Amino acid sequence: MKILLIEDEPKTVQSLKQGLEENHYTVDVAYDGLMGKQLATRTAYQLIISDIIIPGMNGLELCKSLRAEGIQTPILMLTALSTTDDKLVGFEAGADDYLAKPFDFKEFLARVKALIKRSIQTLIEAQVLKFADLELDLTSKIVTRSGQKINLTAKEFQLMEYFLRNQEKVISKAEIAENIWEVEDEGSSNLIEVYVNYLRKKVDKGFPSKLIHTQFGMGYILRQE
Repeated sequence: MKILLIEDEPKTVQSLKQGLEENHYTVDVAYDGLMGKQLATRTAYQLIISDIIIPGMNGLELCKSLRAEGIQTPILMLTALSTTDDKLVGFEAGADDYLAKPFDFKEFLARVKALIKRSIQTLIEAQVLKFADLELDLTSKIVTRSGQKINLTAKEFQLMEYFLRNQEKVISKAEIAENIWEVEDEGSSNLIEVYVNYLRKKVDKGFPSKLIHTQFGMGYILRQE
């Protein structure tokens, strides 16, 4: 189980990281909100734990930003701001739970376990990604459209999954390069175009409506027309 801890106080980081690792969790640490966002958008975590008052981007801004990008990983807020109004602001930003400092580690661990259990259940329920008449089964690795099976290579499947996780959102070639080919530039632009065309031939050709569209000068978008 991977947890992202976003906290700028070294003693708190050391204490929580040690306690979580003793309970068999893997913990990545970010000391500011910007690094926290970068890690959260690149890695699949079961839980994000964040202080509110952190450098770069505060916890509330971070939470809103992640939710706006469609990241639904449970978020546990840790903060000294403990009034009811403070908690309401946190929940409105998209937080799943809120724990005021100082807190007992046993209570903290109980909150962590409850949120991760919920995260796992949500993941189980989301093993099939759907858009229009297109379905992608993450367990069986089977893709169908209108009930017709579509055979994809491993990389085509990965790209199709990325489109489905970002449906109706413009995705740049740079974003695809970073997330699918794991490079941070558009040097693989031609390769991306080739694979998008592969997907179009398999997913769109022969069907009445097209799902994969080019947004000229910006990238690609999965939408129904």
